[in-house]
Amino acid sequence: MTAEPRTGCDTEATYHRAGFGGTVRRGSRPALLVVDFTYGFTDPGYPTGADMAGPVRATRRLLDTVRAGQLPVAFTTIAYGPGEARSLTWLDKATGMASLTTGSRLVEIDSALDRRPHEPVFVKHGASAFFGTGVAPYLVSTGADTLVVAGATTSGCVRASVVDAVQLGFPVLVPHAAVADRDEGPHEANLFDIQQKYADVVDLDDALTYLAAAGRESDHR
Repeated sequence: MTAEPRTGCDTEATYHRAGFGGTVRRGSRPALLVVDFTYGFTDPGYPTGADMAGPVRATRRLLDTVRAGQLPVAFTTIAYGPGEARSLTWLDKATGMASLTTGSRLVEIDSALDRRPHEPVFVKHGASAFFGTGVAPYLVSTGADTLVVAGATTSGCVRASVVDAVQLGFPVLVPHAAVADRDEGPHEANLFDIQQKYADVVDLDDALTYLAAAGRESDHR
């Protein structure tokens, strides 16, 4: 079931009239991509962070379901060494990201997600989970044919990752409850764009049901 982000009826009608807002196909082997749910984003004690406890809990439910079905999962983190932080153009605009230094607590996956040792963490230096990383080859190697995306931030790294995933040929689902941002306005605006142009924004229960069914089917192969 698609969970449409709240927006004006006139805006929705305009997009639908232009042919946007369709429904993506769903494959038989979905993977879960958890984007940047690290302490630098989930701990509001850091300037770059915000209270994302609810979306983290929702993502943990997705992870539990994926693990039970032995489906693929991948995490990303943003981490910079001293030279990278000084040279990257993106950090001219997003100066706060320079605090996400390699080896610091800010770049560690939030422990509430209980990442397992065999679950890969891909280090990225830009917004998209796919740019300059091994995420795409990893997903292909696992046989993933659909991507469920959770994480932060909706208006930044989640959106960029969703766009790249679609461009690489993956149908994408985004559980509304499992993505987070620093402010509600950009969060909802970007979910609207994602729903209209790139992916299905869905209820958490819909995503859980889909993943559980895919896991059961995988057991019978």
